[in-house]
Amino acid sequence: MTDAALTRDSYAAFRSITTRWMDNDAYRHVNNVVYYSFFDTAVNALLIEAGLLDIAESPAIGLVVETTCRYLAPIAFPDRVDAGVRVSKLGTSSVRYEIGLFRNDEPAPSAEGYFVHVYVDRASNRSCPIPAATRAFLETLMVGGAADRAASCGD
Repeated sequence: MTDAALTRDSYAAFRSITTRWMDNDAYRHVNNVVYYSFFDTAVNALLIEAGLLDIAESPAIGLVVETTCRYLAPIAFPDRVDAGVRVSKLGTSSVRYEIGLFRNDEPAPSAEGYFVHVYVDRASNRSCPIPAATRAFLETLMVGGAADRAASCGD
């Protein structure tokens, strides 16, 4: 992530998420841990909707190995969150997603963060190349162009 906040047009895809009453904390805003759930929901929903992730059966799965969040402005129930997603790095077996959380129709994000998925073979839990179909989809989310193709497991 950069020092300056990104705008909505910096992201390749969006997922709308509705806040819940229970997301608010004693300070009347969404608690910090919920932001990580928004990140996870946005990325995995995009993969599921693209037909690339079957949470019960996919032979290769992405495990989160690193994550961070920078909080810029509060979000509170009953706000809608538009989670912008883009890929900033695509390796052989790992992908770094950058996510911007936008409150309602605001042009500037309320939070920005990233997380890294490392793909593993479900059966062995060992690192494997990102499946070809998943890689092709992730390339459409890339910032600045497509990454090199790699062999895949589980296709």
